[in-house]
Amino acid sequence: MILTDDEKAMRDGADGPAVAAAMDLLIRYGEALGAEKLCDTRNVAGTSTQPSPVKAKLVAEGGWNKAFAVLNLDCDDAVEIPDMRVPTCQLQQGFGPDSLGVVPYPKEFVELQSDAEAFYGRRGVNILATCTPYQVGNLPVRGEHCAWMESSAVVYANSVLGARTNCEGGTSTGAASLTGKIPCWGNHLPENRFGTHLVEVDAGVRDFMDWGMLGYFAGGLVQDERPVVTGAFPRPDLVELKHFGAAAASSGGVELYHLPGITPEAPTVEAAFRGRAPSAVHYGLRERRAVYDTLNDQGRSTDVDFVLLGCPHASIDQIRAAARALDGKRLHSGTQLWIMAPRALKAVADRSGYTAVIEAAGGRLLADSCPAMSRVAPPGTRVFATDSAKQAHYLPAILGIEAWFGSLEDCVDAAVTGRWRGDLR
Repeated sequence: MILTDDEKAMRDGADGPAVAAAMDLLIRYGEALGAEKLCDTRNVAGTSTQPSPVKAKLVAEGGWNKAFAVLNLDCDDAVEIPDMRVPTCQLQQGFGPDSLGVVPYPKEFVELQSDAEAFYGRRGVNILATCTPYQVGNLPVRGEHCAWMESSAVVYANSVLGARTNCEGGTSTGAASLTGKIPCWGNHLPENRFGTHLVEVDAGVRDFMDWGMLGYFAGGLVQDERPVVTGAFPRPDLVELKHFGAAAASSGGVELYHLPGITPEAPTVEAAFRGRAPSAVHYGLRERRAVYDTLNDQGRSTDVDFVLLGCPHASIDQIRAAARALDGKRLHSGTQLWIMAPRALKAVADRSGYTAVIEAAGGRLLADSCPAMSRVAPPGTRVFATDSAKQAHYLPAILGIEAWFGSLEDCVDAAVTGRWRGDLR
């Protein structure tokens, strides 16, 4: 790799051993990827505070310095971790102290995480604790080079905002936070940001649920390439774009998509493909039905123990919609409802009265984490229902439970009746 003088100085220890370890990692990483150079970044979204048994062991041996060195820098030494060189935020993590007695999450993990937040917060990590950092203040601009983890955040940053990031890991983001550098490859390069597949929507995309199903279809079709979606659908809003991307990143590995005339790098179909559009794959009522059936093929029992909303983390409009659907209702005695949201937006929901309505119905508005991240659901859960194609895809494998996928209205009905009665309309 070609290094600048500043990068060579960091590699050689001018800024201390932690930065030297970080630069060594980035050089090895970049060379393995075939990157010719590093690019500058001032926006890192990674994970350092979330607890685990391995992390607890490392902290017991050498404190948070060693935990970060081993897990975020691939360095075996307990080097002193300095302040972050560039703006860095923590993504979703474990459940916080307000979950005690509500979520079956180990108390020792809650305490370990609180200790981590204090350590990393003093070093400049902003504890946003959400998979949607763009909803609570981390909003990169078009063309900005970022180093982000979390598949649904990455696809939103690339596609909707026009920022540039690959789907990074804990070590590469840890190294980027101390150096302000990341290998310049993949989505950082303009030639890798054009479309590869054309999806022509003939019918069947009307609302939030439909955008999740269309994303699931597109991801399954293109895998880790770049779909361009055109056709008969109303202009999507933030929530619909969020769910389209999250679903596409779950059924496939999509990190970038284009909606001509909507997403910033595709004013036209021709621009999205650099003038060479391939033959279209059609999405209509038949394909919509097939996706719905696929997302519901892991449900057998119609007795629902658990309803999960807010994946990716709910926007304030989604929280308001859930509160409106629950207003005046009461959950079934054998069913729990969790709505996952960024803590900053939970505070807005508290002040706006939405949380009170949700809790009066028996539901919970929870922050910082989700069942897929923390690997916990209400005790005894066998069957869950969700409006998230992403969670319907992942959670059965993670927790060994059955899944139903449907609309917000279907999920609220299941929470109130304890039965799944949803179907495609």
